[in-house]
Amino acid sequence: MNPCKILGLLICLFLSNNLLAQQTDSAYVRENYTKIERKIQMRDGVKLFTSIYIPKNQSKKYPFLINRTPYTVAPYGENKYKLSLGNFPAMMREGFIFVYQDVRGRWMSEGTFEDIRPQTLNKGNKAIDESTDTYDTIDWLVKNIKNNNGNVGIYGISYPGFYSTTSLPNSHPALKAVSPQAPVTDWFIGDDFHHGGSLFLMDAFTFMSGFGVPRLQPITPDKGPKGFKFPIQDNYRFYLEAGSVKNLKDKYFADSIKFWNDLFKHPNLDTFWKARFILPHLTNVKPAVMVVGGFFDAEDAYGTFATYKAIEKQNPSAKNILVAGPWFHGGWVRSDGASFGDIKFGKTTSINYQQQFELPFFKHYLKGEGDFNAAEANIFVTGSNEWKKFSAWPPKEVETKNLYLQPNGKLAFEKVGRTDSWDEYVSDPNNPVPYQDGVQARRTREYMIDDQRFAARRPDVKTYQTDALTEDITLAGPVLANLVVSTTGTDADYVVKLIDVYPEDEPNPTPNPNNIIMGGYEMLVRGEILRGKYRNSFEKPEPFVPGAITKVNYALPDVAHTFKKGHKIMVQIQNSWFPLADRNPQKFMDIYQAEPGDFQKATHKIYHDTSNSSYISLSVLK
Repeated sequence: MNPCKILGLLICLFLSNNLLAQQTDSAYVRENYTKIERKIQMRDGVKLFTSIYIPKNQSKKYPFLINRTPYTVAPYGENKYKLSLGNFPAMMREGFIFVYQDVRGRWMSEGTFEDIRPQTLNKGNKAIDESTDTYDTIDWLVKNIKNNNGNVGIYGISYPGFYSTTSLPNSHPALKAVSPQAPVTDWFIGDDFHHGGSLFLMDAFTFMSGFGVPRLQPITPDKGPKGFKFPIQDNYRFYLEAGSVKNLKDKYFADSIKFWNDLFKHPNLDTFWKARFILPHLTNVKPAVMVVGGFFDAEDAYGTFATYKAIEKQNPSAKNILVAGPWFHGGWVRSDGASFGDIKFGKTTSINYQQQFELPFFKHYLKGEGDFNAAEANIFVTGSNEWKKFSAWPPKEVETKNLYLQPNGKLAFEKVGRTDSWDEYVSDPNNPVPYQDGVQARRTREYMIDDQRFAARRPDVKTYQTDALTEDITLAGPVLANLVVSTTGTDADYVVKLIDVYPEDEPNPTPNPNNIIMGGYEMLVRGEILRGKYRNSFEKPEPFVPGAITKVNYALPDVAHTFKKGHKIMVQIQNSWFPLADRNPQKFMDIYQAEPGDFQKATHKIYHDTSNSSYISLSVLK
């Protein structure tokens, strides 16, 4: 039979099985849960719309599992039920009192919404933040919902992950277990809308064009914003032809999107952004915490590791663990985790996670059932494709090794012996390096792991690689870029990509409907950008001195990957990553005010000699 027909049959089978599973789950919810809706009053009088699903079997008492969300608790109406409850069906069948709440100012809740609402430091009786809203919600639930056992858990992915995190400061005594998953944490340094001070253009524009539309009164999704209709189904062309971020705003938003206006008012790390940092407030943490995230999460990989590390540092005795796997955003419950993009992992990693971590975590801390003996850090290492347990993250069993850029595109653990060595090239922001091969209508999630051979062919992408490895090398922890550069401009972005190059005789997958060539495949392990003017401070940007040799050092999000024997380690360096990140005009200015004529070519040098060594610091597992 034709392979395409086989694939079509497999897809049809998957879709039909998925539909059948949804129908089965939906029937289970109706048969086993009673739904009620309440408007729970907060301390300042504002009422938050809350859907509560209570097990019909009242022979025992149940704990609460709460999900607070800005994305709607739909469907609305006590006779209308969700298709499934919890993160996955096994949670629903285990039996909890599931609680879904529209956060303040969203959908059917009263009040005014504020993105990543700041913590209220000097709380009066009526002062509110997301922590007090969570506290008041829990307090009402334990006092008013019959047959509860007095224990509460909170979970959430992405923005609901942020609301999970905000439950921790001054937490309610009934709150026993919290799982922030891919939590929105820092919208300037590394999550969602900014990376290294550069605007993540596609995510910011697409998300805020719908999410950011003001809501004048409580509404249901059928009356809510519908999102932006792109006139061009090619994201590279659409954003390039717009000419600038300023042009995008003027043409499509004007002053209608508050958060977009805030971006323009606060281009640097100032009090506006600092007030929205939740991490300093994660002190005196009392509930058990399980932070979850994916290494290939395009939205909030930064938040996962930053949240775990902050709790660990500020609460040495807290019950705080980390689970990280080879997942896209929410992939631990939105896929079986057996593969991502072109890469297969040999295990259904998401099923492993659900059965070994999330369900046992909540059962243990909310029901007092079972032993939960997870390690401090539970990490799936790609490449070797195995789960590993560590007593700390980053692991204690690592050593830092520097991988030095060499002449002629080489990469080695030894320093360069030459005294005059650099690569020189021209970067043109009017012909920026695309973030992914091909044409896409929207930002894909697969770019986080996709083949980078397309980029290596461009003259404005500098590529360095080792010889074939003679033994496996496993990285576990931070990756630090230490560049020595110069530019003829006064500003520049720097993108560093860490890549696993497969051997030329690597077999293609079977079946292979997409005609993937795995021989020489350049798998992206980690990439990150820094806006060069923030190289010394995100608060006080500094221009480059044209032609002056300058150090640009910054951290990439953590990795856990084995470069197998016979593979090569590659590093690519470029000055644009479009339209993932907005373009840098390569002159020192407020880029939000840049006009199309401000974008100029610049000549860049990357140095790799004895006095000016550019290198990547790796955390190598001993």
